[in-house]
Amino acid sequence: MKRRDTGILGEKLARDFLAKHGYHILETNYRSPYGEIDIIAKYQDSLVFIEVRTKRSLQFGSPEESITPAKRERMIATGWHYLQVHDNLSSSWQISIVAIELNQKGEPSRIELIENAISED
Repeated sequence: MKRRDTGILGEKLARDFLAKHGYHILETNYRSPYGEIDIIAKYQDSLVFIEVRTKRSLQFGSPEESITPAKRERMIATGWHYLQVHDNLSSSWQISIVAIELNQKGEPSRIELIENAISED
């Protein structure tokens, strides 16, 4: 399985997982001048920007550990951009991560939602 195929599979698994847990998917692969957000969803009264990280091996760390400080900054900037160009959105928002680990057969061995994982601190 190629890296791009792993990413596509991970995003599909994440969408299905989020939908089962009450998230309403608004948009996928949103691009701005600052970067990309994999999934934008509404959950209860909040807007949630979601980064999906999928790994086939833990040799270089867990999926969530692969998010660099630069990626965090780009996600925050992209989230703000989204809020500025869309009207009538909730003022409550967060950035979460869906961490997915695949076994050797390409099946999910772990899917975990890490809520409010990235903040502007």
